[in-house]
Amino acid sequence: MAIGSKSRPRHLPKKSFPAYAYTPGRQPHPVRDPAGHSYLVEPMPVATDAALGSDPFLWGLDLFNHGYYWEAHEAWEGLWQVADRGGPSRVFFKALILLSAAGVKIREGKTAAAVRHSRRAAMLFRRLNGPSEHIVENALGLPPAILADYAEAATRLPAALRAVPFGRPQPVFDFVLGSDCQGH
Repeated sequence: MAIGSKSRPRHLPKKSFPAYAYTPGRQPHPVRDPAGHSYLVEPMPVATDAALGSDPFLWGLDLFNHGYYWEAHEAWEGLWQVADRGGPSRVFFKALILLSAAGVKIREGKTAAAVRHSRRAAMLFRRLNGPSEHIVENALGLPPAILADYAEAATRLPAALRAVPFGRPQPVFDFVLGSDCQGH
């Protein structure tokens, strides 16, 4: 069964989704190509103390849940860059980035790359235990161990991708991140 995005939550509903969901080699690169949907668009500012309730984090959730995987990766990249090296926040954001990369590869039909990214994401989610476990569960609505299982299952049980118009987003994961979060 194909996975729809109509019932998926929005955390920043006033922010418009990009004009297309980027798939490498199929559309203009979003930031490097003058025809890209985010060319010369300033990224959301990320404070060094950016929290899980910050706009960049919530925007990443919206993008991910609605099938904009490359864009979700970009939204979380800034948060990963400012997170303490070796700290649980850095591990958490890296896991989300890798899960997003797996979504891109699933959409591209590149199974080996999707498996590699999803396994790495699962490994990082499994490292988040103790106090970090509760933070992740509060932020995403799922405990890290379940997210790890879902990440790995996504490549074992490929999504039934439906034919969508070129560049349209398509969720490939049958779970929603942050469904329990309260947006702004």
